[in-house]
Amino acid sequence: MKKACKSSGIGGQAVLEGIMMKNQEVYSIGVRKPDGEIEVNLSTHEGIGNKKLKKIPIIRGVINFVDSLVLGMRCLTFSASFYDEEENQPSKADVVLQKLFKDRAEKIVMGITVAFSIVMAVAIFMVLPYYLADVLRRYIVSDTVLAVVEGAIRLLLFIGYVLLISAMKDIQRVFQYHGAEHKCINCIETGLELNVKNVRASSKHHKRCGTSFMLIVMVISIIFFVFIRVESPILRVVFRVALVPVIAGVSYEFIRFAGNSNNIIIRILSLPGMWLQALTTKEPDDGMIEVAIAAVEAVFDWRAYQGRSEEEPSMEEAVPSEETAEQIEEPEETEEAVRSEDVSPIEVPAQEESREPKEAEPKEDFDKDLEEIRDIEDILEAEK
Repeated sequence: MKKACKSSGIGGQAVLEGIMMKNQEVYSIGVRKPDGEIEVNLSTHEGIGNKKLKKIPIIRGVINFVDSLVLGMRCLTFSASFYDEEENQPSKADVVLQKLFKDRAEKIVMGITVAFSIVMAVAIFMVLPYYLADVLRRYIVSDTVLAVVEGAIRLLLFIGYVLLISAMKDIQRVFQYHGAEHKCINCIETGLELNVKNVRASSKHHKRCGTSFMLIVMVISIIFFVFIRVESPILRVVFRVALVPVIAGVSYEFIRFAGNSNNIIIRILSLPGMWLQALTTKEPDDGMIEVAIAAVEAVFDWRAYQGRSEEEPSMEEAVPSEETAEQIEEPEETEEAVRSEDVSPIEVPAQEESREPKEAEPKEDFDKDLEEIRDIEDILEAEK
């Protein structure tokens, strides 16, 4: 067993009573259904952009950010379908959209939802902090100080938002599944066998978490807005909106690098994000861990990743079946028999010698009998 492994490259997201795990273009959604069974749905998500664009730094961060929003919304919708208490009667809006877009209705709704989410996020966490900080402009002359204050307001808004939603019972369970997701990945990446006991003992914090990503976005936005200055208030707002993709791309590169590095400086820079995860991850129960394990194993061969296929085979691999055992034993017996004939020439003449006396004994008895008969004939002739 290894003590540490490189980054597995897999990521995930907590959903309603379940977890989504993604490995490249393949993803699985594990959900604990109301009847207690675990449902695992396996699918693929190619996302936007081609493979070449996804390899370009910064740009790939923007693509991954949008892809994560789209896929996350799809997975949440899937998990919620198991807990829909209504009679699943379509609303009037659903009927209208179905008539207008037909088979594309679901994709259109998903696109509108994601677009609305992005607009609201930019408005609340980018534009609103600027206007709140601008109120202090009459008291603070330095643009650098104002940019730092704006960043602090942005960070406080984000923490306040997380604290607000964490008070909801359903969200608390989502945060527990979030913890199970991190624990599974940490269990794999530290070289431990993926089981409930080892997962429970693993950390619920991870450097590649979306919470850390959001914090890095806040910090990098402060750096950008300290150095990028314009006089027009309108242009300041425009720049803040226009730079969101760039900030997201740079933040993604940092998170990606941090996830593959054990450098002391990177670990220190990652600490604030790890601390913030205390709000968005909670300790899961064993049932949640089982769902997480099922989702991981559907998309990722952790044994091959850890090299267990050669070093530490499972009991099923180590103990052959009856059929296999027969196939293994048969050639060994045949080879041993052949070797006994080839390498034991002394036994062959010994067997021949043992047979020769048995063949000679009947001949000697016959000669004796013949001599006795001749003697009797000679005696009879003499008497005559």
